[in-house]
Amino acid sequence: MSAPGARQPLDGIRVVDLTRILSGPFCTMLLGDMGADVVKIEDEREGDAIRHIGAGHEGLSWYFASFNRNKRSVALDLRGDEGRAVLARMIERADVLVENYRPGVLAEMGFDAARLAALNPRLVVASINGYGSDGPYVERPAFDFVIQAMSGFMSVNGERDGPALRSGLPITDLVAGLYAAFGVVNALRARDLNGAGQRVEAPMMSGIMSLFAYLASDHLATGKLPERTGNDHPISSPYGLFRTADGDIAVAPSTETILRKFLGALGIEHVLAEPRFATNTLRLQHRTELNALIEARLAADGRASWLQRLNAAGVPCGLVQDIGQALSDPQVLHRKMVLDVEHPGHGTVRMLGFPVTLSETPCRVRHPAPDHGAHTREVLDEIGWPARVES
Repeated sequence: MSAPGARQPLDGIRVVDLTRILSGPFCTMLLGDMGADVVKIEDEREGDAIRHIGAGHEGLSWYFASFNRNKRSVALDLRGDEGRAVLARMIERADVLVENYRPGVLAEMGFDAARLAALNPRLVVASINGYGSDGPYVERPAFDFVIQAMSGFMSVNGERDGPALRSGLPITDLVAGLYAAFGVVNALRARDLNGAGQRVEAPMMSGIMSLFAYLASDHLATGKLPERTGNDHPISSPYGLFRTADGDIAVAPSTETILRKFLGALGIEHVLAEPRFATNTLRLQHRTELNALIEARLAADGRASWLQRLNAAGVPCGLVQDIGQALSDPQVLHRKMVLDVEHPGHGTVRMLGFPVTLSETPCRVRHPAPDHGAHTREVLDEIGWPARVES
């Protein structure tokens, strides 16, 4: 276990954060959690839009607080010459610049690739956008819902005879932010090896499509489109939600061995001797009949009893929990996936914790999400700027 003051992996890395809303702030939050000094540049007048979105207390959006911990806030007018001059000096002293503007906006502000390289040849520049910085869609605006639709992601969600459905999560934003952070860390390592910075790009559409797994490989191999299957698994049977005497349970018997354990725990392993259920391909064709046999057996008892028996047998299974139940689940609390963070002037904010743990250099909340412009003077002093920028 590390000492409380142990250096974190990104200690000493300075990040200029030009992002707002979600995809970019998620990326820079991850870098901040790993120890980077993240300076969030916000518009002088209003700041990040999500300061005013979502539920909160004491005048603070918990949505904003949850994605902007471990950052300092500097308020600048980047439409004016002085604000851009301040930004240029910050870039000269930075290791990383992260932005999630529409492609071309940073160049329009006077910070194209050549200018950035001239200011700081060791700079890692990370861009998060909808479709990428080139190609036929480069001028298109992008939003999570639209990318879910365009990427094919929505097409595989929903019931077999129902419409395509979006994910309840803003998943394309989050995946892009995660990949951007991953790219930044790799670019910093490459800089250690060759001394030069480089550009990292994490388009939302590319990111979500990279997660298609067997859905993409099967289509590329056969030309066939995957069907929507609701809670049933598209290439494995039985697998999904099953009704017991008092509600549904989720069961994932993903191999023949686990399937035999599942059916054995139910006392119906003999059904595998029937020709229609002998192989996974046949079970997919007769999924409805097999599920009916399973649920007829599960109806004899309730969820708690079946979960105890199935887990004891080594069968992956669980309750269908809502978010409130999941956030209060004893395993989740044991793993500290819910944190209480004090925000001076705003009380205690409860937020999600760290999904990745490092035994010797763990993530930490070094400071809460900042008030708008709270560190402007502090950061200007650090870069030797003589007076506060005025709008």
